[in-house]
Amino acid sequence: MKILKGIPYLVITCSLLVSNMGLHACASEKDVPNIVFILVDDMGYGDLGCMGCQDIATPNIDRLANEGVRFTDFYANAPVCSPTRCAFITGQWQQRVGFEWALGYSAERRRLIDGTWRDITTMHHGIGLPSERPGIAKMMKAAGYTTGCFGKWHLGYDDEFNPLNHGFDEYFGELLGHADYYRHSYFDGTYALRDGFEYPFMKGYLTDLINERAELFIEKNHDSPFFLYVPHLALHAPFQPPGRPLPHVTRENMHDGSRDIYRQMLERVDHGVGMILDRLEEHGLVENTLVVLSSDNGGERWSNNLPLFHHKRTLWEGGIRVPCVMRWPDRIKPGAESSQPAITMDLTATFLAAAQAIPPNDYQLDGIDLMPVLSQQASQTDRTFYWRVNRSNYRMRAIRHGDWKYIDDAGTMDLLFDLKNDISERKNLCYQNPEKVKELKTLLAAWEAEMDAEPKTFTVH
Repeated sequence: MKILKGIPYLVITCSLLVSNMGLHACASEKDVPNIVFILVDDMGYGDLGCMGCQDIATPNIDRLANEGVRFTDFYANAPVCSPTRCAFITGQWQQRVGFEWALGYSAERRRLIDGTWRDITTMHHGIGLPSERPGIAKMMKAAGYTTGCFGKWHLGYDDEFNPLNHGFDEYFGELLGHADYYRHSYFDGTYALRDGFEYPFMKGYLTDLINERAELFIEKNHDSPFFLYVPHLALHAPFQPPGRPLPHVTRENMHDGSRDIYRQMLERVDHGVGMILDRLEEHGLVENTLVVLSSDNGGERWSNNLPLFHHKRTLWEGGIRVPCVMRWPDRIKPGAESSQPAITMDLTATFLAAAQAIPPNDYQLDGIDLMPVLSQQASQTDRTFYWRVNRSNYRMRAIRHGDWKYIDDAGTMDLLFDLKNDISERKNLCYQNPEKVKELKTLLAAWEAEMDAEPKTFTVH
């Protein structure tokens, strides 16, 4: 079933008064759904059965699509990890905050300290998403939800940035951009695994440990509304399949792998999705639970991004267009396909609206609630999305406005594509459409000016 385009989207908000804390629960427990968001890392656009994949078995994820909706035009907020995760937690363009690239050994990091901008050169420390910022877990918690995060955080390694300080009641997972799936350490030896603030020196394949904790969270909290965020490390390097703890991960071997290893890693993620769905069914929670699965950016070296061009780290479609499936039987008819353009931070707005949670006064959500379109209470609407990579040695900008996409690839030339008729971005139409190029460049420049004017306390490029 295709969801048709039409009248503009209407923002629907709760009309109750905001509390003195700037947040308020708008309904009793029975009126709101449980919410589960599973975020896969570096998954390709064509790597799920429901997206046409033939060599990887993903029956549980495909079930979500069959019993809900599959998006064709869903985007990550960024072509790399941390910025997309920041956008989800804050519900805003990550450029408002300062997170424009992934934390890690290649990141260019600065922090405002005592009124002076200083380079942060200590590996892993000193930079992260400030815990005083509003975020989805804080808003959900204030609306009466129990909140849990199990998996890869990648928004700061120090305790001050820990998920527990961002409103999550429970956290278990690894804090850095990657880790040995068995020894749970970065390639430089830094131990990445946390259980809250504790260092759980434990054995086990990380994807399995995440799946088990997510399942246990549902078991413990099935009697009241819960928000469960499951950001997997898989399918990010190092490419280690289940049942193969050796060799130890090093900087030299962490990208060694194969399509078959990638397959095994994704199938273990899918197994965890099945565990979550089984617990929901066991406790009679299926009908009123919103379950979403997506990826934090486009696929990398062992992924299948077809029919898209290019991959992670770029602003071509292969770097930012990602799979997304969503199931909520109470609100979404099964077997739907939606070409509604959407982006990661829309999920934040959607979840908050479903939970009837109101953001703090004057807090701007940049995403929209997708449910009026998905439940067919409103028609599909055109959107405008912006992306920017702004590193010292690599700059790229892009905008999608309706079906048109403009790319500035490091200032080399203007590139314009009609995505409706050229999803693979093969035919540059800029010379035939100079006015459209001018329009999109003007919109992009205005957005950049707005983002750059936003006060910041740190930057990651």
